[in-house]
Amino acid sequence: MKDFMGMMKQVQEMQSKMQRIQTELTNSEVLGQAGAGLVTVTLNGKGEMCRVNIDPSLMKSEETEVVEDLIVAATQDAKIKVDRTNQEKLKTVTGGLPIPPGLKLW
Repeated sequence: MKDFMGMMKQVQEMQSKMQRIQTELTNSEVLGQAGAGLVTVTLNGKGEMCRVNIDPSLMKSEETEVVEDLIVAATQDAKIKVDRTNQEKLKTVTGGLPIPPGLKLW
């Protein structure tokens, strides 16, 4: 019975850590960029877009397609960084065990 209580305490501690990390990740922001910084996209830890910044030099009608491509590229850059950051944070809770790709913990 003593081992069971100890295990339950560890589970509760891990849940508490997981909740804290989920909050940290949700509140974090990651910047992705493309075109040498002419377009930047900010995503939160859930991968949701918060901001887009487009350099005024790209605001010409003939540059529309370029701007669209740069937004996509900057978003992909930010998403990769979000995924990497999330994996690193979650390793602190899982004791270094890798989280399978696609497993959503929040």
